[in-house]
Amino acid sequence: MNTSARSAWLLMIAAATILTLTMGVRQSLGLFIAPINASTGMGVVSISFALAIGQLMWGIAQPLFGAYADKHGSVGVVQVGGLMLAAGLALTPFMPTQWGLLMCLGVLSAAGAGAGSFSILIGATSRQLPPERRAFAAGFINAGGSFGQFVFAPLAQAVIAAFGWAAALFTLAASSLLTLPLARALRGGAPVASSQSNTVVVEGPSLGSEIRRALKDRSYWCLHLGFFTCGLHIAFLVTHLPGEVQLCGLSANVSALSLALIGLFNIAGSLTAGWLGSRYRMKWILTAIYASRAVLIGLFLLAPRTPLTFYVFAASLGFTWLATVPPTAGLVGKLFGTRYLATLFGLTLLSHQIGGFFGAWLGGVSISRFGDYQWMWIADMVFALLAAVVNLPIREARLPKAVPA
Repeated sequence: MNTSARSAWLLMIAAATILTLTMGVRQSLGLFIAPINASTGMGVVSISFALAIGQLMWGIAQPLFGAYADKHGSVGVVQVGGLMLAAGLALTPFMPTQWGLLMCLGVLSAAGAGAGSFSILIGATSRQLPPERRAFAAGFINAGGSFGQFVFAPLAQAVIAAFGWAAALFTLAASSLLTLPLARALRGGAPVASSQSNTVVVEGPSLGSEIRRALKDRSYWCLHLGFFTCGLHIAFLVTHLPGEVQLCGLSANVSALSLALIGLFNIAGSLTAGWLGSRYRMKWILTAIYASRAVLIGLFLLAPRTPLTFYVFAASLGFTWLATVPPTAGLVGKLFGTRYLATLFGLTLLSHQIGGFFGAWLGGVSISRFGDYQWMWIADMVFALLAAVVNLPIREARLPKAVPA
């Protein structure tokens, strides 16, 4: 393996590990709803609202931190984010009120996780890799986030069961501090000067002009609409799947294992999406992913609520879970280049998290008002079908055919 290839792998591994930590922590917070409610009596709706604000804040943070990273590099952004994430988690047990939960989990830790998430990490690596490796790199990094869910969901549930929810949050806070040394591997992500000389690279269009150009592009808005639905799915499931399990009279261990299976199978899904993105048009990949989710949810609603049903559903849906990220990021890079990828992809992630806000919050409203999640499942299925359709008109050039030797 030559030096260039070794450096590329080290860069991708570091970025994937950072996402393992930040996403693993975030995607495990749904396990805390029941124990926090039992301890504080805040109510499921109030706790769900705090986590819904966290979904929104995670999305708002990414284009803001991404814009800074595009100009000044990603190392400091990720390190500050790691400190914020750890602080928000560690302070939560000392502020057992709705406002305290809102500020710690909804604002501080969510913004910190956003600083070490997709747009910053994929942007930092894409600028240092050749075009033909970017789709695979995005899938590889995305798989790191899925691995985090696989590791942290059962870990958090085990610590909650053995030592309580406060100790579990302290454990997650300590784990998130590992992002600080890992961030150093992203150095060199800002395209300010050539690595070969002291010559400053000639600046292209400004960030403002690129944002304006993107906002006039119909394909960019199609990506936003699809990603809004993706956020709705993921936030509803990761926040309220434990509640659905509880409604069925099943053990909390079923929730933890289901969330872990989602993460495990999305490792394969993310790598597959990244591999397919270098061979097929990415809008077709997105259409297939969203359509398959609608089918899977429909089958889940018809199936008996047994542990096996939850495990099969989690594994099947997990394959598509965050597999939307590599083709979405790849399409943004195709349409507008990688110079401001962290910002422009960060804005699509903001749409993702606006959907996430409604998924987490309306799930709580549904269980409070109707006593179950039936209407949310149906809405989830309908939005998946709409997302499949809305990706069809995206403007994407056909891939060149391979010429035989």
